[in-house]
Amino acid sequence: MRDRTGARPMQVLGNAAIAIMDDRQAGYRLVEGASIAIDGSTIAWVGADADLPSAYREAPSRDLEGRLVTPGLIDCHTHIVYGGDRAREFEMRLEGAGYEEIARAGGGILSSVRATREASEDELLALALPRIDALLAEGVTTLEIKSGYGLDVASELKMLRVARRIGTLRPLHVVTTWLAAH
Repeated sequence: MRDRTGARPMQVLGNAAIAIMDDRQAGYRLVEGASIAIDGSTIAWVGADADLPSAYREAPSRDLEGRLVTPGLIDCHTHIVYGGDRAREFEMRLEGAGYEEIARAGGGILSSVRATREASEDELLALALPRIDALLAEGVTTLEIKSGYGLDVASELKMLRVARRIGTLRPLHVVTTWLAAH
């Protein structure tokens, strides 16, 4: 919500349970009955509702009804963009098969390489988006996406293009990493 000048107004999110880092306790703690004062796009203050500074007391507020507020999660090592499905391999491992047996049956990393090379960018994107949506539902806000299943320049670049598209299609900060020698 913006005012007539295009600026985002000040607002307070109150009645929340907020997870904060607390150096005094060498870790985190939960503050219940807490508020977050937002000034434009900046978090200006966090603390107990009762301690809300007077500068924010007249700002529009929203009752979070005791909901938990935590910092966004960062997943710093993912391989989200790839072709194929290796669910059968997982079953084989549960049944006692080793990697050599799985590879002889056509599975293993080379099956992912083959499927990734054969898939179009749109197909890779369609496979990746449900994985992304699951991470978003868990609170991930920043994601590093590595390539690595193409094992040739064209396929690795294709994977990285898809990864960057994800960042335009979902409310997620995406950082890409070329990992061609996976």
